[in-house]
Amino acid sequence: MLAGTRAAKPAESIKWLTIEQAAERMKTEPRKLVIDVYTDWCGWCKKMDKDTFTDPAVAALINKHYYAVKLDAEGKEPITLNGQTFTYNPQNRAHDLAVALLNGQMSFPTTVYLDEELKMLSPVPGYLDAKSFLQISRYFGENHHKTVSWHDYKSQVK
Repeated sequence: MLAGTRAAKPAESIKWLTIEQAAERMKTEPRKLVIDVYTDWCGWCKKMDKDTFTDPAVAALINKHYYAVKLDAEGKEPITLNGQTFTYNPQNRAHDLAVALLNGQMSFPTTVYLDEELKMLSPVPGYLDAKSFLQISRYFGENHHKTVSWHDYKSQVK
């Protein structure tokens, strides 16, 4: 190798899991969950996949503090979580788990943050660019939410 040159290290990417895989890992290594609730037809969801989730800083932060899950809000496969099975509901044209996570506010994309016990921290509806996503993910991932309000945190971290 030439002096002064280094092999480029490939950028880190988010390690996506199913929610069942994440729940299983939480038994031995508890972490928070970040869930990308999306649909196949959602343009803003695709933009987050392309721009936000490929950002190396986003990937590094998510992989450090969270288990990352993608949840198709219109997925047809049953999902069993903590002994409860969630299924696709044709009347809602949505998966019951997505309805539960979004509190019935079906907006895509929505990023859902859960704590280490799968308790809701916050659903965050709408497209988030990498900067906004990092700010929110640090707030929960680094446990700032336990000591400072979101409003105060946001004004401290510009």
